[in-house]
Amino acid sequence: MFLSGRLLTLALIIVFLLSGCIRVGPDFHRPESMVSPDWIEAGDERVRNEASDYREWWKVFKDPVLDRLIDRAYRENLTLRIAGIRILEARAQLGIAIGNIFPQTQQASGSVERIRTSESSPQAIPVYSQDQIGVNASWELDFWGRFRRSIESANATWLATVADYDNAMVSLTADVANSYIAIRTLEKRLAIARENVEAQKESLKIAEARVRFGTVTQLDVEQAQTLLNNTLASIPLLETQLRQQEDALCVLLGIAPRDLADLIKGASEIPVSPPQVIAGIPADLLRRRPDIRSAEYQAAAQSALIGVAKSDLYPAFSLSGTFGFLSTNFDRYGLPDMFQWKNRMFQAGPSFQWNILNYGQITNNVRAQDARFQELLITYQNTVLRAQQDVEDNLSGFLRAQERAKYLSISTVAARNAFDLAAKQYRQGIVDFTTVLVAQQSLLNEQDNLAVALGSISSGLVGVYRSLGGGWEIREGKELVPPAIKEEMAKRTNWGELLAPASYNPPVLTEPKSSIRPPDW
Repeated sequence: MFLSGRLLTLALIIVFLLSGCIRVGPDFHRPESMVSPDWIEAGDERVRNEASDYREWWKVFKDPVLDRLIDRAYRENLTLRIAGIRILEARAQLGIAIGNIFPQTQQASGSVERIRTSESSPQAIPVYSQDQIGVNASWELDFWGRFRRSIESANATWLATVADYDNAMVSLTADVANSYIAIRTLEKRLAIARENVEAQKESLKIAEARVRFGTVTQLDVEQAQTLLNNTLASIPLLETQLRQQEDALCVLLGIAPRDLADLIKGASEIPVSPPQVIAGIPADLLRRRPDIRSAEYQAAAQSALIGVAKSDLYPAFSLSGTFGFLSTNFDRYGLPDMFQWKNRMFQAGPSFQWNILNYGQITNNVRAQDARFQELLITYQNTVLRAQQDVEDNLSGFLRAQERAKYLSISTVAARNAFDLAAKQYRQGIVDFTTVLVAQQSLLNEQDNLAVALGSISSGLVGVYRSLGGGWEIREGKELVPPAIKEEMAKRTNWGELLAPASYNPPVLTEPKSSIRPPDW
């Protein structure tokens, strides 16, 4: 008997020791991905390869209105708030996973019963009372690393939600900037259209005067009317587009659609983009772009789930025990005697459970988890490739837009000169009205195209910085969930310390990580 007790104690010690070092399943390492050594446009003098964090890239436009809009969107945008709440949710899920390391069942129980057995029972006992109180616990040991892998998965999922928040920040800053640039571009196009309307009205008056004097036919008047009304017809379309862009900006700012005159008052010109852009090198994307980090964390979370699934192939070892007191008023006993030591009861010992008949089902679950992991590895590699494509496309668009605007500015000056000359010659009777008509239409088209091109340069630069993953760094050291929302949640639920920024806002990675592992719990 003594020997059996020693063997049991030794076995338990071995189980405890081994449960801290065995961990089935693969350890995650970042997969290899194809990263170009440099950008295709790196040879262009307008593309600078120096390092930058792009924390407040929008300030290159030197537009205080844009600065105010982005600051407000950061504080009020509802999509960003949802992303912040998801971080809290993931942090709570991580706490659940950590809790499984400790005894999974910890209960205190008690009862007071009045019992009457059937008189025909062979062990019939008259009516009696019984009360009991006790505690019981059950602890499945983490022998194969099942719970530690679950913590790994939950930890990586939590980090992925932080990366998703950062990705929402990147999109938000770029969307606000693009909406603002679109608004200013449409305002410029409307001003051009209205300016041309006035010029075309003057041309119509001249044509009507010349008809009255009999120097030209009614054809000139009809042509002038056609051009004027076509230009007037373009204004409602531009006004509609402007309203839509303002409404979109309102949603980004977290407010109901309304007149934004008070928020965007100030310089009404299209934000001027600098000719150069800081692009860094492609390898920087692995650290900077949040969607790449999110893809990596998601793959890491799935890698750990393979270990969780594999642990089901092996026996689960548990320790369980119950201790309490029980007393009845039957025979010579009484209910007040419950806490006497002789009325104690207990049960304790190890156990194991092994689903040996479900091996096919468990094995297929492992295969399914592994296939999902492989899918996420490829998704990560594809995300890296698409990120590089995104940068290359936007760099090319930004540089080519500058070149297009340069030629359009020259052609616009020429169109203005051509119109002035045609109008002068028409008054002198040297040319017919068709020449004026063509010159006016050409001037309107060139001015409008130039305004669109200038807006494209600025939106192209926004696209470059968006593709480089810029803007999310402004959340460092700040609340990811507004204090008012946290106060509301705290009134509704006991969140303990989880609402403190340090508990849900992990440090920002400054270098790429080769693997993702949680702390040793």
